Amino acid sequence: MRAMVLNRPGAALEWTELADRQPGPGEIRVAVAACGVCRTDLHVLDGELPDPKLPIIPGHEIVGRIDAVGAGVEGLRLGERVGIPWLGHTCGVCPYCIGRQENLCDRPLFTGYTRDGGFATAAIADARFAFPLGEVGSDVALAPLLCAGLIGWRSLVIAGEGKSLGLYGFGAAAHIVAQVAAWQGRSVFAFTRPGDLTTQAFARRLGATWAGGSDEMSPEPLDAAIIFATVGDLVPLALKAVRKGGRVVCAGIHMSDIPGFPYRLLWEERQLVSVANLTRQDGIDFLALAPEIGIVTQTTPYPLNQANQALADLRAGRFEGAAVLVC
Repeated sequence: MRAMVLNRPGAALEWTELADRQPGPGEIRVAVAACGVCRTDLHVLDGELPDPKLPIIPGHEIVGRIDAVGAGVEGLRLGERVGIPWLGHTCGVCPYCIGRQENLCDRPLFTGYTRDGGFATAAIADARFAFPLGEVGSDVALAPLLCAGLIGWRSLVIAGEGKSLGLYGFGAAAHIVAQVAAWQGRSVFAFTRPGDLTTQAFARRLGATWAGGSDEMSPEPLDAAIIFATVGDLVPLALKAVRKGGRVVCAGIHMSDIPGFPYRLLWEERQLVSVANLTRQDGIDFLALAPEIGIVTQTTPYPLNQANQALADLRAGRFEGAAVLVC
């Protein structure tokens, strides 16, 4: 197998040939067809997430077909197309797992961070955390749903059922959530980097009622806001934008420090919450609904060995939607 490997934080990924791996009990091996490139991958590369497994193969939006099955695996078959998400394993016995909060498991493994991921021609996965994808849709189009879609969906559910929704940062996750929210009959207000007229136009094409810079105020009070950008300075701005009793959801796994802000921005029962990881139920719910919604992902494909370029382009905001590595 071949893979793009991170040997130390801050370094470029290295194109590496590795011995083929065999799945252990309860595992499957997937021949990777496509793997989305996520901002979380940048956090792993930059050393912003603690204690990664090194060396590590990044990538946690994996679409491929099962080509080997370990002992004890049930419900999956050779040749079946599956998706492998960020949450790659949970212990099943800690209070969070028992309490149906497996996204908060005390001893989890994360794909592309603490277990090898999908920037490779093959990946080993815990079969319990593989989602059957069926045959509708291309591999490249489905890949962003495995993280941008799933985290976006969980964030949207936690944001509540309010009709006016603000999205701060209009990248891979927001461009999916905007379509879901519009399908639900909500009004979407998209906040981008100040002056980014191209992304604002992109948001409007996907159904946003309004789009402007993050330095602008919404034209009306928001019921809820989701912050996908990793900029802590946006938290006070989002709190200022939501109505009394409104909710601000921080959806990123990493964010710069949140600055101090006056208590009046939080007062009147505004809520500030975070989203951590995902559960398998999130995946089941969202992936069953996605075809009905008719989500169209905007993707920019790159060959697997150009992963460093894809990551650089993501960092610089050189494309709309999501980058996807193709094997």
